[in-house]
Amino acid sequence: MEEENWFRLKDSSKIISPSLLVYKDRVVHNIEEMIRMAGDAKKLCPHVKTHKCAEIIQMQLERGITKFKCATIAEAELLGNCGAPEVLLAMQPVGANINRFIALIKTFPNTKFSALTDSIAIADQMAASGKENHVKIDLYIDLNVGMNRTGIAPDEKAFYLYGHISKNPHLNILGLHVYDGHLRNPDFETRKQECDQAFDKVLELKKRIIKANLPEPVIIAGGSPTFPIHCKRKNVIASPGTTLLWDAGYGGLFPEMKFLPAAVLFTRIISKPKAGILCFDLGHKSIAPEMPFPRVEFLSLKHDKQISQSEEHLVVEYDDLKVMEVGAEHYAIPKHICPTVAKYDELLVVDTGKITDAWKVAARNHKISI
Repeated sequence: MEEENWFRLKDSSKIISPSLLVYKDRVVHNIEEMIRMAGDAKKLCPHVKTHKCAEIIQMQLERGITKFKCATIAEAELLGNCGAPEVLLAMQPVGANINRFIALIKTFPNTKFSALTDSIAIADQMAASGKENHVKIDLYIDLNVGMNRTGIAPDEKAFYLYGHISKNPHLNILGLHVYDGHLRNPDFETRKQECDQAFDKVLELKKRIIKANLPEPVIIAGGSPTFPIHCKRKNVIASPGTTLLWDAGYGGLFPEMKFLPAAVLFTRIISKPKAGILCFDLGHKSIAPEMPFPRVEFLSLKHDKQISQSEEHLVVEYDDLKVMEVGAEHYAIPKHICPTVAKYDELLVVDTGKITDAWKVAARNHKISI
């Protein structure tokens, strides 16, 4: 599938730049590779934050994936609209989002929604809202195994919170959620060792919970970097996200994974202000700008050095003074695809070099209707 020039359009004359192209056959490959690695679609709970797109959700449903993870109420609503059987909101709802989460449960009775918590206070607030709305809320405890972003350590506090939730008649404790996105060593064996070491504490907590005759926890673990490790564990559900579209960042770090870049930026040279300098229409508004340079990997340009970026412009040094004229088209893989997708209203679908469809990035904003 890695044929030369796989990314090129046969006719780009009517395509605006910048645009984000998505290659359906590659998305299919990535979904099937996730299932192959896990051994069973039931062991997967892929994140939708990467694509935020109904068509890709549907492609996963068609292949037997029934559990999904999301980060926003809008993404959860999109999954409800798609008829996803199980949806985990992997962001603790606070403030107005608690009632929005309850509205999801009421709006989509055929979807089993759950949420994360790492706080007794928030768990109690959700219980109170659930009681008021005659809804029992499903929860996972969010564990911090070293990323230090969200969650609580898998120790006494987590054990107490698990028991506290299990006793509340308006809450239903389902299990433990573990995100270890800080573990991204390019050496697989080192990454596996670090992942196993962090996960041992989760297993100890699970044993303690079972010994206390509390409900046996389901464990949902990992992101894309640790997916090859967690997907091989027994009784663990793995939750990759970037694997659906892949990008140059993870592709460069984790060559042992056989996912294919399925999303490509279409751009044009808009100026050649001086010899050896090219300017593309790929500014902050078009690609994720939080990464260090290079922020994209050009497929159609070699020996480039990305030197500056502003709202609309990406400036590149280039050592071939005979390079294409202003207006020439180019193709680039983002270093970080997830926030790049959110820059676009739609993904232009490519099949055998032609644009055949446009998929709406339906959950790119924080609210759809709920």
